[in-house]
Amino acid sequence: MGAPKPCLGYPSRTQAIHALRAEGVSTSQIAARIGIPISTVSALELGSGRVRAIRPTRPSEQLGRTVVMPIDVLDALGPHAAKRCISVNHLARLIVSTVVDENMIDAVLDDADSLEGWA
Repeated sequence: MGAPKPCLGYPSRTQAIHALRAEGVSTSQIAARIGIPISTVSALELGSGRVRAIRPTRPSEQLGRTVVMPIDVLDALGPHAAKRCISVNHLARLIVSTVVDENMIDAVLDDADSLEGWA
């Protein structure tokens, strides 16, 4: 391993990378500022032993499973989602969660007659 190379006022390129990362600068922007390839930025960052901060988990990435919805259903939810300033996917999750939380499944499906004997 070679001697540290001063960079952007820091004793080494690695320290410069960590300082720029702390400011929220992207990998490609760091590479451009320092004048090195993006792969070198990543290598220096990972090789330093510091763990890069991971962004917080988005609600849609929390524990769950994927449900495929027909596109015509999602399209029909579009105006209702727009009215509430939320995404169509968020509205679909909200509807399902509300139906489950409020124990409204039988009322929404209205199929109690066909479920005789399941109680």
